Amino acid sequence: MASTETQPKSEGDLTPRREDTVASGAPAAPARGGPGGDLAGLEAGLDALDTRATTRTPLPRMLRQKALPPLIAVVLVLALWQAAFALHLKPDYQLPSPLMVWDALAEEWYKGTILGVVWQSVSRGALGFVVALVIGTPLGLLVARVRPVRAAIGPILSGLQSLPSVAWVPAAIIWFGLTDATIYAVVLLGAVPSIANGLVAGVDRIDPLHLRAGKVIGATGLRGVRHVLLPAALPGYVAGLKQGWAFSWRSLMAAELIATSPELGVGLGRLLDTGRSYQDMPLVLGAILLILLVGIGIELLVFAPVERRVLRHRGLLR
Repeated sequence: MASTETQPKSEGDLTPRREDTVASGAPAAPARGGPGGDLAGLEAGLDALDTRATTRTPLPRMLRQKALPPLIAVVLVLALWQAAFALHLKPDYQLPSPLMVWDALAEEWYKGTILGVVWQSVSRGALGFVVALVIGTPLGLLVARVRPVRAAIGPILSGLQSLPSVAWVPAAIIWFGLTDATIYAVVLLGAVPSIANGLVAGVDRIDPLHLRAGKVIGATGLRGVRHVLLPAALPGYVAGLKQGWAFSWRSLMAAELIATSPELGVGLGRLLDTGRSYQDMPLVLGAILLILLVGIGIELLVFAPVERRVLRHRGLLR
């Protein structure tokens, strides 16, 4: 910005002032009073603002911040559980101790069946989630960008998302029988609406200026979806994926718990129902803990790193 200072120069002073040089468009000479001049200092300050700190958090500090709080919470829950068992708030066959539940899981481990049970459910959940992702993503884009489709399908998707997944199990059994198709149908009906609605919410939060800028540079059609729409809607989309996995996992457990057949194999839901049938409360609580641990593990190992990367890339997380 040109200076408005109008101090007269002496007749013998033929050296152009800095303000005159900047106003005329010529390169400005460094200021005499500072190293590199005013402009150099300004540029250095802007570069310092743009530069992100690359220091890595020390491992002991990271463990204190990330691992210690959940560990304390787990220890507290186990202590309260053991205290309730010691006080005989419920009979032992209704409220077993943590050690009894551990022994039940250890027995399943020694039988060599527990890994197969967990893998049966995880593989089904992962496959169902991938299929739901393939269906829910284009459906969400269609609802978000086409107003007649949104007016027609949008309320239905919201209603399906609020419908308990277990309600679909009897209908799926009648449609497909006691087969894997029943389980996957329930998983899809639980996960697809969440993924689609998450993407719709992400698209709704895109600044219209970004969409217009994409059209200006020729990013239209599928190219605009790939390079403008999906990247801009990524935070909402990732949130929808997390919720979609949660609904997928819950739907799978409901289907495995109700649709029981030798042809379907033994998953975590079937293990839970087996404990109920034999009135084996340690096995029931052990199956519940396994279901919980798998859900937490998928969240921490898959979705949490993706979400942190997306938020950090947008400057929303340090």
